[in-house]
Amino acid sequence: MNQRLKVVARGAVQGVGFRPFIYRLATEMNLTGYVLNSTSGVMIEVEGGKEILDKFLFRIEKEKPSVSIIISLEFSFLDPVGFENFSIRESDAKEKVSTLILPDIAICDDCKREMLDPNDRRYLYPFINCTNCGPRFSIIESLPYDRPNTSMKIFEMCADCRKEYNDPTNRRFHAQPIACPECGPHIELWNEHGELLLKKNEALQKTVDLIRDGKIIAIKGLGGFQLVVDASNDAAVRRLRERKKREEKPFALMFPTLNEVKKVCAVSKFEERLLQSSESPIVLLKKIKRQTKSNGREISESVAPVNPYLGVMLPYTPLHHLLLCELNLPIVATSANISEEPIVIDEHAALKKLSGIADYYLVHNRPIVRHVDDSIVRVVRDREMVMRRARGYAPLPVTINTRDEEASTKNILAVGGHLKNTVALKVDNNVFTSQYIGDLSTAESFNTFEKVIGDFQSLYNCPEVSAACDLHPDYVSTKFAKEKFGYVVQVQHHEAHVAACRMENQVEGEALGVSWDGTGYGYDGTIWGGEFFITNDNGDYRHFAQFKKFHLPGGELAIKEPRRSAIGILYEIFGDNLFDQDIELLNRFSAQELKLIRQMLEKKINSPLTSSAGRLFDGVASLLNIKHKLNYEGQAAMMLEFSTDKNELASYPFEIDDAEPLLIDWRPIIKEIMSDCEKSSVGKISARFHNTLAEIILEIAKRSRLNKVVLSGGCFQNAFLLNRTIEKHQENNFSVYWHQRIPPNDGGIAVGQIALALNRLSKEKSFYSSEKIKGS
Repeated sequence: MNQRLKVVARGAVQGVGFRPFIYRLATEMNLTGYVLNSTSGVMIEVEGGKEILDKFLFRIEKEKPSVSIIISLEFSFLDPVGFENFSIRESDAKEKVSTLILPDIAICDDCKREMLDPNDRRYLYPFINCTNCGPRFSIIESLPYDRPNTSMKIFEMCADCRKEYNDPTNRRFHAQPIACPECGPHIELWNEHGELLLKKNEALQKTVDLIRDGKIIAIKGLGGFQLVVDASNDAAVRRLRERKKREEKPFALMFPTLNEVKKVCAVSKFEERLLQSSESPIVLLKKIKRQTKSNGREISESVAPVNPYLGVMLPYTPLHHLLLCELNLPIVATSANISEEPIVIDEHAALKKLSGIADYYLVHNRPIVRHVDDSIVRVVRDREMVMRRARGYAPLPVTINTRDEEASTKNILAVGGHLKNTVALKVDNNVFTSQYIGDLSTAESFNTFEKVIGDFQSLYNCPEVSAACDLHPDYVSTKFAKEKFGYVVQVQHHEAHVAACRMENQVEGEALGVSWDGTGYGYDGTIWGGEFFITNDNGDYRHFAQFKKFHLPGGELAIKEPRRSAIGILYEIFGDNLFDQDIELLNRFSAQELKLIRQMLEKKINSPLTSSAGRLFDGVASLLNIKHKLNYEGQAAMMLEFSTDKNELASYPFEIDDAEPLLIDWRPIIKEIMSDCEKSSVGKISARFHNTLAEIILEIAKRSRLNKVVLSGGCFQNAFLLNRTIEKHQENNFSVYWHQRIPPNDGGIAVGQIALALNRLSKEKSFYSSEKIKGS
């Protein structure tokens, strides 16, 4: 089956023979489509089979003209439109010139080579960069992107750097962060009190020794601080967990080389490409059961307890490269922050916030203007799925096609949700998505949220915008939008999920939207999370199906304790007789706890109703005795996924009540699971549960009589569920769409809010009766 591959290549790709190269490559491979120059870069669309499109993509990077330089290569797989041939299209003379701020870019091969050359004047210099790599988004203060408008303005160029900067034939021509050891930033090693110990290369060498000795180092990187320890030193890793109060949530790893990664993890060609890309994200890789030791050392089990995956990245800054070259072993490199707060970006703030966590601080004097976390990506069915969009990706836009000409000229700011918050700004036909902000549950997080919004309005020159926000009345993002803006469009959480996936996949016509996650405010005031919608191009969403609701005794506490979700599930089956049953789960509570929970359920006090698929995952994990209390968000569902027997194909019965919306009754599933607990393995039960969920989606899709199915929400980060769902639907001739560049979790909510706000604009011309943001 043919697909369409859409590629945007940015960098030195115009006026260097890039389009003729693409034309020759596409025609040689018998692909149809086009290539054109645009204000966003070189746009390429080709159609063909998935395997040949993959080869085309890899050949672009491998065989591109020698004088061309690709800084960013974004791509998505879409539905074919039926191109008849391949052509070089003329550029659109009417296309608006958009303000494009590039993300921070991993160090290029040329700079790496110079940095390790003893005869080069930037030998071992940790801030080497050129026009093809280095900081961008994390240092820019305002536009235009010139040195005086960046945090590099405090460093006056030396004569040699200025000569390179002004030379059109030089690789550093107008490289705004250009620097060298004579005139640029430098590193220093501080102790826990902020006292200077060493500078420059001596500081680096001492840091290497300290890491080898098991110390915890706070390192100021590109978009913020990272906490670093030797990943093979179990005592050091456990000490970091204890100090950071992070019991079991996996740590990210940085390896010296790709070869070292392959000793520990299975790496596909797509995962290899991602690891070595200019984005250089954290890639989720499957551990090899029989690992070869990385440079003679085993990765500590405490890095990712009870987890078959490792989050892996390669060095992406000159400083990281120098550090890993000397260490020659993998390190833990985790964001330096207090739980639920943004990553620390200032060295003096780091001394306060990381006091009691870090033993030493490796800092530098180049100011970081805005925080930018490491991005997280996984590969699903040979396609990239971004799970946290930040460094390397933000703030690159998603390009949209608006049918309403008036709508295309208006600016909309979407403030996202509460968890995994990002914001998005629509300017003309571009939707710019912010870096990952996080959970808006602390004052520090909210301050960062406000700063990012101010940043975007300033950088993209949008003092007047209309706002889109979540339907939940108590979200701080919703309250902010209502207080600060004139007219606000409120978008239901799960509709926003589906709209984001529709937008990035350019889905046309009617489609069944499936939105499964942990929590979201429903139109009826209850907690939704297992929803199906009939959707179309006009933004009309009809609630088509939903999971049967159950109570969550303890409310917010039930989100952190899967055993409470399990109790709520069982209460729907047994009613008040539940507490008289001989059920193992009841032994997971004290007598006092059971008494209070019984009162909550019987009197419907502090026991909100939910249709959440995420809570259903939690409840099953608890029933299978996998996890009863969480140490981090999503842990129980992840452990349930990890336990699956991949060879098990059986599923459980379920019922669908002909209500409006259709009501999916999961009680037969739970009864079968309880019966199976006595005769089947956890792995088989878990797989059957996952298979059943995929069967449920398939049955609802059949009843919808639509052949397009859009999958969104945090539950579809589950690779087993996603793969089984795609397989079952493709076997039944459905077209299935899932996330690629926009996260399926709440990090994609803002994009969906913009998509639906745009639809409403076409119907409601008064939408843009907005005021300027108060106080901005």
